[in-house]
Amino acid sequence: MTDIWINMGPQHPMTHGLFNLRIRVDGETIVDADPILGYLHRGVEKLCERRDYTQIIPLMDRLCYVSSLTWSHAYCLAAEEMMGIEIPERAKYLRVIALELQRVASHLMWLAAFGPDVGLITALLYAMREREYFLDMLQLMSGARMNQNYPRIGGVRNDIPPEFPHKCLKVLDYFDGKRKLYRRLLDDSAIFMMRTEGVGYLSKEDAMNLGVTGQTLRGSNCPIDLRTHDPYEVYDELDWEVQVAKEGDCYSRYTVRTNEMWESCKIIRGALKKMPKGPIRVKPPKRPKGQAFRRTEDSRGEALIYIIGEGGESPYRLKVRSPVFANMRAVPVILKGHTIADLLVIMGTIDVCIGETDK
Repeated sequence: MTDIWINMGPQHPMTHGLFNLRIRVDGETIVDADPILGYLHRGVEKLCERRDYTQIIPLMDRLCYVSSLTWSHAYCLAAEEMMGIEIPERAKYLRVIALELQRVASHLMWLAAFGPDVGLITALLYAMREREYFLDMLQLMSGARMNQNYPRIGGVRNDIPPEFPHKCLKVLDYFDGKRKLYRRLLDDSAIFMMRTEGVGYLSKEDAMNLGVTGQTLRGSNCPIDLRTHDPYEVYDELDWEVQVAKEGDCYSRYTVRTNEMWESCKIIRGALKKMPKGPIRVKPPKRPKGQAFRRTEDSRGEALIYIIGEGGESPYRLKVRSPVFANMRAVPVILKGHTIADLLVIMGTIDVCIGETDK
């Protein structure tokens, strides 16, 4: 049989966003793949050259609406390094709490999208139900359920209300009680295990050589997490563990993400307990000069921000590097030898967000 190329996209439910995945197939078997980006380019980096440093924060929020805080936070870290600012201790704890609430909400959104990919519609309903409670907490912190716009250069926009710690702990207790339910729903499902175990294998060596980051990397038995390997804020002052899986398949990547959700709850508990009183923000300079490069552990992997200031109100250059953009390099390697039916599951475990990838 002659090999043929098939376009899986750009308008396709499998892509979880607007991009085109071209696959070359021999019958039902994938022998090559070529992910093509560029359908959603919004020129965010160029827009940043025409905004002042504060006005850029909402643009970062919109790189990925599912995990907006992680991008505005990464930008603020880079801007603070360029300006030589040290933010107050309380602001660091507030940022960590917001980031981990966002991480859980992002992973739940991923699980809600991934469930139907493997035939489990119930996972969509359950995950979206739990996600609402974490959005409630983010709304209580920031006033918004989406594109929260909470970090600021020099700290955070506002302090938490007095009732926040009690309400947040109630949400964490509720979510901890759901852990066994999710295990029964997914891990005890013969269909789910059949479609994920041994499917989409990516070796540790290939993952590192291809520059893969985040849960996709840690699912291949490589325990690299920037919250511990290049600590920022107060992550090194809290008690938590990097989540790793050894098999390098779809099930491993699923396991890393789900375990991370409950580890994030542990981080939030520790931050609420140790958070000191005090100011939440310092005033930054309006016309900074210099350059900075910062990286953070986004909900999908290693997010990078590079910024150059030349003494004006706007940066001369701002560069964004998405973790999903890096992970896309591994797609041809992971897909090769699998069937078209496996493709849906494999791409689901990469957690594609085209908004940040094709910025």
